Amino acid sequence: MKGHGSVSAWCIDHPVATILLTFALVLLGVIAFPRLPIAPLPEAEFPTIQVAAQLPGASPETMASSVATPLEVQFSAIPGVTQMTSSSALGSTNLTLQFTLDKSIDTAAQEVQAAINTAAGKLPKDMPNLPTWRKVNPADSPVLILSVNSSLMPGPELSDLTETLLSRQLSQVDGVGQVSITGQQRPAIRVQVSADKLAAIGLTLADIRLAIQQTSLNLAKGALYGESSISTLSTNDQLFHPDEYSQLIVSYKDGAPVHLKDVAKVVNGSEDAYVQAWAGSQPGVNLVIFRQPGANIVETVDRIQAALPALEAMLPASVQVKVLIDRTQTIRASLHEVEITLLIAIMLVVAVMALFLRQLSATLIVSAVLGVSLIASFALMYVMGFSLNNLTLVAIVVAVGFVVDDAIVVVENIHRHLEAGDGMREAAIKGAGEIGFTVVSISFSLVAAFIPLLFMGGVVGRLFKEFALTATSTIMISVVVSLTLAPTLAALFMRAPVHHAHDKPGFGERLLAWYEKGLRRALAHQKTMIGVFALSLALAVAGYIFIPKGFFPIQDTGFVLGTTEAAADISYGDMVKKHLAMAEIVAADPAVETFSHSVGVSGSNQTIANGRFWITLKKRSDRDVSASEFIDRIRPQLMKVPGIVLYLRAGQDINLSSGPSRAQYQYVLKSNDGATLSTWTQRLTEKLRANPAFRDISNDLQLGGSITHISIDRSAAARFGLTASDVDEALYDAFGQRQINEFQTQVNQYNVILELDTKQRGKAESLNYFYLRSPLSGEMVPLSALA
Repeated sequence: MKGHGSVSAWCIDHPVATILLTFALVLLGVIAFPRLPIAPLPEAEFPTIQVAAQLPGASPETMASSVATPLEVQFSAIPGVTQMTSSSALGSTNLTLQFTLDKSIDTAAQEVQAAINTAAGKLPKDMPNLPTWRKVNPADSPVLILSVNSSLMPGPELSDLTETLLSRQLSQVDGVGQVSITGQQRPAIRVQVSADKLAAIGLTLADIRLAIQQTSLNLAKGALYGESSISTLSTNDQLFHPDEYSQLIVSYKDGAPVHLKDVAKVVNGSEDAYVQAWAGSQPGVNLVIFRQPGANIVETVDRIQAALPALEAMLPASVQVKVLIDRTQTIRASLHEVEITLLIAIMLVVAVMALFLRQLSATLIVSAVLGVSLIASFALMYVMGFSLNNLTLVAIVVAVGFVVDDAIVVVENIHRHLEAGDGMREAAIKGAGEIGFTVVSISFSLVAAFIPLLFMGGVVGRLFKEFALTATSTIMISVVVSLTLAPTLAALFMRAPVHHAHDKPGFGERLLAWYEKGLRRALAHQKTMIGVFALSLALAVAGYIFIPKGFFPIQDTGFVLGTTEAAADISYGDMVKKHLAMAEIVAADPAVETFSHSVGVSGSNQTIANGRFWITLKKRSDRDVSASEFIDRIRPQLMKVPGIVLYLRAGQDINLSSGPSRAQYQYVLKSNDGATLSTWTQRLTEKLRANPAFRDISNDLQLGGSITHISIDRSAAARFGLTASDVDEALYDAFGQRQINEFQTQVNQYNVILELDTKQRGKAESLNYFYLRSPLSGEMVPLSALA
């Protein structure tokens, strides 16, 4: 790069072209900057898919053996699965599949669907629907929570409107992975049969079920093909209202018809009567929105916010939709702070340059190189598909010092030639030519320091890849700009300094004199200096050993997630009371901005004994505690509510778990034997609780629930021609909230639920009125004769 044939010399001889090319770089950066995705961190999460399956009324053991196991067998054959977890509760099973980082989430989804189709033949025949999958990590924090409430509309009607309009439309927004409706009371027609009335007439629940299934249908009927027209056939075969079901004739007794209303109460209700959500203290339903793995959080939320006004216009006036929790507020704030830090760093660098260079033209030239290099780096970030996140912005902050070094070295060498008496053009050519190779070699040595980060594997490599490439690209841009734009501007604007005989030594000369004096003293005491060096090295090693270490620092995102846990046999009413008591404590804390909570089987919650809290804290400047300190402060207050525990954890921008966790760390125990797994789970839990270094110890193996066991006498049942399957079916009809039929409208389909009367469902005495019909004699056989 030395001599008149160098790139620098060409740029000096063609200043207009050089400035135009530089302007083009700046223009590309300006265009790319607003188009860069915004995220808290680079995308580094494992591709994850969640599979959900429902069989209302089935016990956790039944769900695990008859639903989870066939699915697990098929999923285990999918290539690239690194982790598979499943959890089974009453009537539901959730499986989470985590894939290798290089696995395409779309390819994984196709393979998961194929595995579900293969396993379908081995799943229970009475499952209402095949298992469904979503591209979502349940361990991830929701990006947005919307509350939907109405002072006039009943819960089932509000839930139906939320599902058919809001949920479906928001699910189609690009970047949305899952829209979970917590507290959803999906409309249904509930047939609540009186066991004693049924027994008095001589009917069974199976008779009621079959009568409803055979009298409310929606089947193809054909058409009349005439010579001039075609007329589609239609009948009133489908029932839509409780009054219509009440009039159904289910049997005849002594020649008189027995209507359904004679033995049952038919009402409008919800599919699950044991679920509720609140926005603060106001009942309603909440839309908990998760992003797809890899989707940009800020862009996804912006799209949702843009779609909300049009959706709200379609809702009745009594329905209110509010943004309860928006995670992007803290993300935007944190990025703004880093941007301010970047601006401060640039201003400090310019101030230091002005102080030491003491020449306006030189300071402006170096500042121009700095600005062009940083702005042009945004264009490269856009080309490489990077986002504007905390790590890439920090990389630019780090690169500021390196960029300035390149420009200062070039400008300072040109300044030296000007002082020697060379003309502006000649000084620029000589200065850039002499120092060009040095600038390139120094920059490559700096880039080499980032190479190990580029080849790191796993999640850490994903995290720091954007950091390393952003820093190296900014440095390489600065090399080009320093050897092209800097000498060009120097040849146009830099002048040789004018010295006067009476000039006093400047700040730079005085600083150099102080340095020379200090260096002489250090050389005069070499042993002392070596001792200071050794002590510094020892302190550095000690610091490395004793400073606490971790994968990623605990962030204060202003978002706190909570999971409640009560006794496995707690009633729904008691769970609601305890949840509301905890909600009052959360609402009273001065650091809380908004919060929502829910109980019942809804969203990622699988049992009545568990619930969820989502808490948004006020801006960091408006609260006196961090998220972790807030958890420590409120925990003792929450412990005053008896019979329930609320596990809180600060929401993080990166989650590596494949399932929701109640605390910072999560360990998985595996065993092929359920009893062994239960024993060692309890032992490990007790040991950890005994250690004062740990807190909030829990496990998801919920034992101790109340079980009413019915022992079937198979010999006695066989004498009546009955089997264990007949008994199971009858019990399912009575206590399983069994979905026995459905009816369709133009926008949705709804279920008909069969159950015992509400006063009899929770009583063991109801079994005394429990009868089955013998297929041999047709007589009614009490359950007590079989069990």
